[in-house]
Amino acid sequence: MPEIPSPNFDQRPAGRGIDMLVLHYTGMKTARAALARMCDPAAQVSAHYLIDEDGTTTALVAEQNRAWHAGRAWWWGESDINGCSIGIELVNPGHEFGYRDFPQDQMAALEELAARIMARHAIPPERVLGHSDVAPGRRQDPGERFDWQRLAAAGMGLWPGAAGSVELSPLGPGDSGIEVVRLQTALGRYGWRIDPSGVFNNQTETVVRAFQRHFRPGLIDGRVDAESWGLLDALLALLGPSPPTQEAS
Repeated sequence: MPEIPSPNFDQRPAGRGIDMLVLHYTGMKTARAALARMCDPAAQVSAHYLIDEDGTTTALVAEQNRAWHAGRAWWWGESDINGCSIGIELVNPGHEFGYRDFPQDQMAALEELAARIMARHAIPPERVLGHSDVAPGRRQDPGERFDWQRLAAAGMGLWPGAAGSVELSPLGPGDSGIEVVRLQTALGRYGWRIDPSGVFNNQTETVVRAFQRHFRPGLIDGRVDAESWGLLDALLALLGPSPPTQEAS
């Protein structure tokens, strides 16, 4: 694997292990531009690895160090996502410059690399996430064209499969009540930062869009219909018994 060391890293917090893998797209016009940015000290951004569309993988930051890839982010009570994660950038122009599918060679290289990383650090499948999961108010990557289902089939991430049958009312912005609390609690149980306020507010819509971008990419509307309810229910069933309640603040 070629190495192009980036100066943009620091030490991980003492005693904090690596238990998360975060996937991104570069969101720039070319791979060369993305690589230059991640190696520019003034940019103060990086990742541990960059995978080009032809599958070429470049190591930028050693795994024992903290790369600067997630920015302001949060997942299951953890706000220093960089401190506990490995970041992989996938070359793709993103939504701003002509978003497109991720090629077969790129996905195959990702699967191979991710399998090795997960084995080295004992990362569980549910801790393989997108930038849009840990920073839903700021990021969309790797986006709705990324094949999360394929990755989950290889043991890297979760995929709910067919939606279960959940008889709950459709919900959208402005709604309130106990069913909104149930929705917010369910999204929080998976890991998103969301307050169980009982009001379908901007935060709730943002998290619903992030959920849909990952698990229902065909329709990202920020509203919860029967399919979204069913997919969320099926997803949580994969986690098993409910863990202790997280803090959302």
